[in-house]
Parts: sequence; structure tokens; C-alpha cells
Amino acid sequence: MQRYFVDPDLFADDEITITGEDVHHIVNVMRAKEGEQILVSDGAGRTSRVRLTQLSSKEVKGQVVEALSEQTELPVRITIGQGLPKGEKMEWILQKGTELGAYSFFPFTSERTIVKLDAKKEAKKLERWRKIIKEAAEQSHRAVLPQLLAPVSFREMLKQPAQYTHCAIAYEKEDGATLHQLLETMKADDSLLILVGPEGGFSAEEVALAQAGGFLPVSLGPRILRTETASQYILSAASYQFEQKRSGCSDAAERKEE
Repeated sequence: MQRYFVDPDLFADDEITITGEDVHHIVNVMRAKEGEQILVSDGAGRTSRVRLTQLSSKEVKGQVVEALSEQTELPVRITIGQGLPKGEKMEWILQKGTELGAYSFFPFTSERTIVKLDAKKEAKKLERWRKIIKEAAEQSHRAVLPQLLAPVSFREMLKQPAQYTHCAIAYEKEDGATLHQLLETMKADDSLLILVGPEGGFSAEEVALAQAGGFLPVSLGPRILRTETASQYILSAASYQFEQKRSGCSDAAERKEE
């Protein structure tokens, strides 16, 4: 069943109104008819099954058939602090990161960042990135629409720790703490901001500054990962830790009790 996101103020308990580009998709691409049903989310966790009642070129209205209780979000809120990469890699990171459960994305520039966002083009770039996130969230049946924060400098990023329960920086030369060990210390509803460097990674000075600012340097394993791969590894590891591994333990405990 096709899923769409609407602004929370258009998401009511009995009727939902859809506007914007999704109207074209519903009416002209999907060629939906009155009486058909779709899924609608408010982007903050609420989802309903909706029966279409009115379709026009400007808006689509639907009657709420059922409020759904979905379990599609990671139990922990992970924000990917992403050093801006070259080319279209950021689009791939946003798309796949959304599919894998990222709570939000926080782009930044650092010492080895090659890409420099043009202030005149930044708004258009961010609009495109948010569209990619929205489409990926719909495809993967997310109940929460990941947020894309405005790009900042590395030093501005280091002011963020107070907003999260855990902060880390992925560093290929770290031979102490590992991502696995960090995840083991986390519990449901915790939040994690983890920084991933651009193609050239982080300098030793940047890692030292981050550590002094409350970020824990962590290793992502024995292999050197590309910048577009690192965030996917982080989110996959979190999914295993909090969804697969713990679910398996619960199932095993239930079987033992039987």
C-alpha cells in the first residue's frame, strides 16, 4: 500500500488532507480513485490507513479508516554527522541512511572537505536532499521522517554534545573503543550523534578537538570504509544490536519459559 507524509497540522483523527507534489503522484501517476486506500504518516510517528474521498488537481482528501501502531523505527535515535562528500555521494548517504533508520542527518565541513556549498545554491540543494529523504522514508515505510539539519562547520558541530545522550567520532586510527562497545552502553530512547569524515577522513587535530569536546573516538572495524559506506555500517550495526539481537534474545527467553 502506497505511503505518503503530510504536515502534522493536516493530519487529523478523522480526515486527512494531502497537498503539494504528492497530489500529482496520487492523481496522475498512481491514478488513484475514490474508495482506494493509502497509508499516511505525519512524520512524527503517527500513521493511519486512509480511504480516499475527494481527488482534485490541488488536493486529496481521505477518511481515516484505522490508526496504525507501527514498529518501524530504531529504538535509539541516531544522527549521522556527515562530512560533505564529493559528487552525488550525499544523495546516496541520505537515501540509504533513511532506509536503514537514521533519525536525522547533520552535514558539516571540515579540514579535508573538498566540497564547498555555494550559499546561493544551498537552499536548492537542501530542498533536493529533503525530497530524497522523504521518498526513501515512504519507500521503506518509516513512521518518522528524518530531519535534515542545515550544514555547519566542524567547530560548530563540536558545540552539539549537550543535545544528545552520546556523541562519537568515527576514526580509522582508533585502537581502543569500538562502535560495538558504544552501542552496548546505549539503551532504548537514547540519542547518538556520530561524526563521519569526508573522503580524506579527519586529521589528528580534529579528533583531539572532538575528544576534548565530549566526542568518543570509535573504530568501525579493521577495514577502512569509504565515507558513503561508514554511515551505513553504523546504522546496520545499530539495527542488529537493538532490533535483531535483542529480539532474538527475547524470543529465546519466551521459548525457554514454554
